[in-house]
This record gives sequence, structure tokens and C-alpha cells, in this order.
Amino acid sequence: MRAVVTGGAGFIGSHVVDALLARGDEVHVLDDLSKGTRANVPEGAQLHEADIRGDAGGVFDTARPEVCFHLAAQADVRVSVERPDFDAEVNVLGTLQVLEAAQRHGTKVVFSSTGGAIYGECDGPADEDHPRNPLAPYGVSKLAAEEYISAYSRLHGSEHVSLRYGNVFGPRQDPHGEAGVVAIFMKRLHEGGTPRIFGDGTQTRDYVYVGDVVAATLAAAGHQGGVLNVGTGVETSVLDLYARVQRAAGLEREPQFADARAGELQRSVLDASRALRELGWAPQRSLDEGLAATWAWISSR
Repeated sequence: MRAVVTGGAGFIGSHVVDALLARGDEVHVLDDLSKGTRANVPEGAQLHEADIRGDAGGVFDTARPEVCFHLAAQADVRVSVERPDFDAEVNVLGTLQVLEAAQRHGTKVVFSSTGGAIYGECDGPADEDHPRNPLAPYGVSKLAAEEYISAYSRLHGSEHVSLRYGNVFGPRQDPHGEAGVVAIFMKRLHEGGTPRIFGDGTQTRDYVYVGDVVAATLAAAGHQGGVLNVGTGVETSVLDLYARVQRAAGLEREPQFADARAGELQRSVLDASRALRELGWAPQRSLDEGLAATWAWISSR
């Protein structure tokens, strides 16, 4: 299969590239390297250093892909609050450019969206029909991109898929910028620093290992189109997560506590039963197994 992976030099995208190459696919990476790195692009993939906002059409003309795994994004919630116009330019207009290029070449799009940022506060595992109440422009832009993807599917008879990820963690996650808390905690422990917890630490998230996310993302290329959650259905508090991170690292260090951040969700967890029914997908790695693999990567650097 010929595939384009936008954001393929980044955290999740580079793992998608690895998996595609491992099964013998032809892989083109479209990445402007603003967040990703050349080192993340493995030998065998062709890197197009380009921007989805203006260069998607040219890369698609060269690659003529059968499928596009669209992971390029502005993914920092703080940046979306400070620069909502930039956030929308990348996540909405950039996605439109990908959709237009895909339409010309008959390319299927598998889009990486977000569960927590779209659903807002949850009172239990949120399924795909849960009310959508984003608290930040990032969630709004991802939801808008989803709606364009759905509209293109209806208009053109396409079978594009949007995957609403939980809190993805694993090797190669940058502990800066939009990084998740696992990468931040582990990096500070590895460097001898003191991890910081905002609020009282009882806020919960659905942590899903990157390898499991990749498996769902590749499986979605064969799906008939729609929206699917990709998570574990398990809530883990920040306090519990930090205790597990310490066990994975073999270190004990009291965290610092800071004031809660405005607008932070208190509960976020996904119901991924539709992905099990329609993709045959379920997460394979437990949280502790994923943390051990992540620590092994961080401690080897």
C-alpha cells in the first residue's frame, strides 16, 4: 500500500511509519519538522519537509497515496488559547488541504482526533455519542476538522475515519510543549528534578500506550468510515499515575504541588467498545507495561 503520514516525524506519527514499513508498505512522510525530528523518520520512508497548509497537494501528486494517516496538528492546548487563529489555521484549514488532495487522488483519510478535548467533562466512559463540550480552541478545531471529514465522506462517497484518541504515551514523546504528563514526569525524574502536580492530583485521564494506538490507526484504514474512540476505558488519577511512574523508574521522590490550571478537565475517560466491535481492536498493553517500556526508552537516552 502507498501511504502518506502527515506528522510522520512526530511522536505518534513516527510509530505509524514504523508499523507501515514493517509490513512492507511504501511510506511518504509529510512533516514541516516544527515539532518532529528527522531522527524519528526511519530509513525506507521518504521525507517531504513540507507544510500541510500549503504543500499537501504537491506531496499527494508525487506519492499518489491510497491512504493518508493524518496526524499533523497544532496539539498544544495552551497555544490554542493564546493563538486560536493559528490553531484553526493548522487543524482546520490544514485538514481541508489534506482532504482536497485526498479527493483528487481517491485517497482514504484516517484522522487523529481527540477524545478528552472534544467531550469535555465526563461522568463515566464517554462513547462517541457523548455530548461534545470542548473547553479550549484545540478541541473546537479538532471537532471542526472531524465535521469537514464527515461532510466530505457524505458529499463524495468517501470512507474517511476520525479516531478520538485518549491520552497517548510512550517512547519518543517529547517532554516539552504539548507533551503528556508521563513524558514530563519521567524526564524530570531521569534528570534528578522534582515532578510537579497541578491541583490535588485527583483529576483522571485515560492513558493508552502508543503501540496500541498505532494498531487501531492501521486497522481503521479498512473501516467503512465514521468516528471511533481509541482508549482503555480505565480512569487513572494523576496521583496514581505518579506512583506507577516511580515504580517503573525504581525511584521515589515527593512531588511538588501547584495551583490547579484554569479550565483543566477533572475526569476524562473513553468508551472504546465500538472500536472492539468494528475494528476488532482492544488495547494490549497495561498501563504498567507501557510505563516500563517508556522508562526504558527515556533512561537509555
